[in-house]
Amino acid sequence: MTSKVTYLGNLRTNCVHLLSGNSFVTDAPLDNHGLGQAFSPTDTIATGLASCMFSVMGIKAKGLEVNLVDSTAEVTKFMEADPRRIVRIDVAFYMPKNVSDKNRKILEHTARTCPVQFSLHPDIVRNISFHWEL
Repeated sequence: MTSKVTYLGNLRTNCVHLLSGNSFVTDAPLDNHGLGQAFSPTDTIATGLASCMFSVMGIKAKGLEVNLVDSTAEVTKFMEADPRRIVRIDVAFYMPKNVSDKNRKILEHTARTCPVQFSLHPDIVRNISFHWEL
């Protein structure tokens, strides 16, 4: 097993990663009967895309001897109602400026081929941008 999810009531869950014991809470969003006090399940999907992209870039960056520490990603998720689903995810990466053009291309390509990217439904629009300015 990977994780255990416990329903806490009031549209909230507690999610535990079994190997590490780390946990997080999800809450239904305000626009879907929830309190919006934590990541919603769909927020975790959109955020997971950016996290996965950083993870594979980090693996590649290590081999390229590129330091990505303090890089950030801003994630925006867009929903539709009928049926309720994610229709678009925008991810804007803010990366260090002292990376060669060659390594930038390698890292951007690596990010765009992360496992979450390939796991999302093809109808979900993904707007991914890289800003090499830190």
